[in-house]
Amino acid sequence: MRGRDEELRILRGLLADAAAGHGGALLIHGAAGVGKSALLRTVGAEAAESGFKVLRTSGVEPEQWLPFAALQMLLQPVARGMKDLSDPHRSALSAAFSARDTEPEMYRVGLAVLELLADEASLQPLLLLVDDLQWIDSSSRDVLKFVARRTHDLSIQVIAGARVQYSESYGHLDLPLLPLSRPAAAELLDAGAPDLPPSLRALILERAAGNPLALVELPKAVQGMTAQLDDLPLTQRLEDAFSARTDSVSRECRTLLLVLAAEPAAPLNLLLDLASRLSGSAVSVDAVQEAVDADLVTLVGFTAEFRHPLMRTAIYTHATLADRLATHRALAVVMEGTPERQLAHEAAATIGPDEELAVRLERFADASQAAGKAAAAVPALRQAADLVLDAQRRTGILVRTAELSSEINHSISVQSLLDRMDMSVLDPVDRARLMVVSDSSAFEPGEPERRIQDMVTAAAGAFDAGAGDVAENLLWRASARCFFQDGDARVRAQTAAELDRWNPDPNAPHVLAVRAYAEPYRHGTDVIARLGGIGADHEDGRILHFLGSGAMVTGDVSRAVQYLAAAAAAWRSQGRLGLLARSLAAAWPQVYLGQLERAREECAEGLALAEETGEWIVWLGLKAAGGLVAALRGETEQATRTTGELRTHSLFLQMPFVTVMAQQTDGLLALFEGRATEAYDVLARAFDPADPHYHSVSRWLLAPDLADAAVAAGTVRQARDLLSGLPELAGRLPSEMMMVAHAYTDAVLAPDDTAEERYAAALTALPAAWTLSRARLRLHHGRWLRRQRRNVDARHPLRLACAEFDRAGAQPWAEMAREQLRATGESSGRRHANTGDQLSAQEMQIAVLASRGLSNREIGQRLFISHRTVGAHLYRIYPRLGITGRGKLAAALAALQDEQSTSGV
Repeated sequence: MRGRDEELRILRGLLADAAAGHGGALLIHGAAGVGKSALLRTVGAEAAESGFKVLRTSGVEPEQWLPFAALQMLLQPVARGMKDLSDPHRSALSAAFSARDTEPEMYRVGLAVLELLADEASLQPLLLLVDDLQWIDSSSRDVLKFVARRTHDLSIQVIAGARVQYSESYGHLDLPLLPLSRPAAAELLDAGAPDLPPSLRALILERAAGNPLALVELPKAVQGMTAQLDDLPLTQRLEDAFSARTDSVSRECRTLLLVLAAEPAAPLNLLLDLASRLSGSAVSVDAVQEAVDADLVTLVGFTAEFRHPLMRTAIYTHATLADRLATHRALAVVMEGTPERQLAHEAAATIGPDEELAVRLERFADASQAAGKAAAAVPALRQAADLVLDAQRRTGILVRTAELSSEINHSISVQSLLDRMDMSVLDPVDRARLMVVSDSSAFEPGEPERRIQDMVTAAAGAFDAGAGDVAENLLWRASARCFFQDGDARVRAQTAAELDRWNPDPNAPHVLAVRAYAEPYRHGTDVIARLGGIGADHEDGRILHFLGSGAMVTGDVSRAVQYLAAAAAAWRSQGRLGLLARSLAAAWPQVYLGQLERAREECAEGLALAEETGEWIVWLGLKAAGGLVAALRGETEQATRTTGELRTHSLFLQMPFVTVMAQQTDGLLALFEGRATEAYDVLARAFDPADPHYHSVSRWLLAPDLADAAVAAGTVRQARDLLSGLPELAGRLPSEMMMVAHAYTDAVLAPDDTAEERYAAALTALPAAWTLSRARLRLHHGRWLRRQRRNVDARHPLRLACAEFDRAGAQPWAEMAREQLRATGESSGRRHANTGDQLSAQEMQIAVLASRGLSNREIGQRLFISHRTVGAHLYRIYPRLGITGRGKLAAALAALQDEQSTSGV
């Protein structure tokens, strides 16, 4: 390896960490020929010498739609360990690697693979090398990503190579592989071709531009042929060089190479048989040896492989059209046992439209989709679209392909499909389906209302065309944007009116969600009443999520937490990680119920899952909630850092439901640090419709904070003016959020002559579950009593406030309550450490589950991590809690809770 000292230093460091039990993942990305494969081979050899077991797999372009093909190759050396897995894990892997009718869910396979590898790594450190990640089948790639993100406490290092930098992370590190420096390039060239004439040497160095493959291969092809070093792109020059190398081999060898290029996974006996048929004479292993001697292929056992993917591309693209068609026809004949490959070769052997074959491809896609094998259905539909003549039908097939591609997170494929569509021939149903596909990526800056209106119009067209399910899905998405992006009154009314036009069942969960999202002040009373009367099936995560999200956006917080917790339990049991992340958004309303520890845990878990599954809107919401939780727990640096990361996200300013939370965090941080005037100004901006931090509904969650800041800053009159519309809106939307905002601000901002009765009324009016708001109101009541020189009367509300703040872990307010208690002449107890001060969010989850008697494997299945990772966490948890084993966890956690509930009283 020349010129790669820094890269090797990084890789060796990762190996050392993994050997010590601190695994990780690295993605190496760079252009074709830049040396990714060579680097993987080098680190693999070094790892094997140092005691690692090395597992390898690589992507092959024609196999990228065969579910779990790359994963099966990777796990072959450790397949014997499958017999020691639990029955569910063993069954999941068997289903993935067999020809069953249905494909197992990815998370079940991912957990099974993680357990298999964790068990192997407990005996010997593992290195997983994955080459050509861009061609790995999507099922294997998803499993590898799942595993790669869970190796931190295991002796497993994952290193992948790809031509592209994936937007979704495959681990914690990302290493771009750049061309070699000029000195390193010259050293590599001279080592391989020491006798080049100076002029040719200089030309190759210039044209190769530091690409190692070019520096090795171009000298073999251009001795005396400088014309080939023209201004073509480097990959084209390399392909030409590889293709020229076949000129010296026999016709039989060229035929064999073309068969291998068309079907890279073909076994040697099939290659020889087909090459013989196509060439009209027997092709023996001598032809294979020719290819090996020409440095075009290598033999791995009895399988021939091209030395570099560009060699395969060169040989295929430089063959004549007649030879390519004949090769695909011959391959189609012998591929009866692999229908997807047979159909692929039939399509490749077809010139022009072929309706009959297109129909067969669609039928295959239907069967694959019904079996849960979307990865196999996608290429069949892509090929079917190429074979139909009618533009409308072709576009309809492409829309369906885009839907399936989006399900397997193939965003690049989706965009290429969109580029091929003829939008002028879309029928109303396909137009609506296409808007659903593009919904998550179509957050145009400054144009939310236009997009919402387009979605509503498309939903109306789909409904009138008889596609009610498509229409409902799209209208729900449009209404969600009304909340997330705080659409104006016009598009909110248009969304709700379209739903009304359908005369829907008023108790249907999706109807309640749409009305809550779109026009909460108009429908709030009815929605809240109906939410309270629905008995939902706790196995149906979709319905539970509709109900929970509808409750959340109206401010019916207690019910939102209940429904979303049930939805999360349903999604967790099914392993629907993206949907689980959405339901963990309940962390936000939990904050207002004083459930800060639970909110902290669910924010952390939800953020990791949202990042893993590409749920970026969910990520924004959980990131904002996490910053708010940190601020309320007194973790100022964490809160500041989290909010800073949130504000730099490209979608931040397009999501007012997030900007208002960020503003609340910033306002509270200023208030806790004694910057009252700044706190008031920051919070007041959230009530200005012209400010990007304004949200027409969620702003009322900040009303208590605004009142606190107003009292501290002496701006009570201004705060009353800002909140003047609250009583009328609270009457139209009688949710917990509005009741709390009205009662709390009415008491805290009251003049002295009516304050006593208003505090009493507010404490009565607050919902029972809003314990944090009740404690805050008692803190204010105690302060007011002190200002009235009623120190003895102030002690009782201040004691209650202090105890509740300690229980919740709301340190800044707890300290304020203690300070007020001391001012009354009462000595307050010292604050005891909150459990969350000693344990991370995930450690707290594990400790609680273990204290309930769950085994490490059960905890791992619940949290989607290895049972060995659970064990590693527990061994770190015990000394922090001052205990020596699992049996004492419950008592230790209970003791801490007791200390927190009695401190300060």
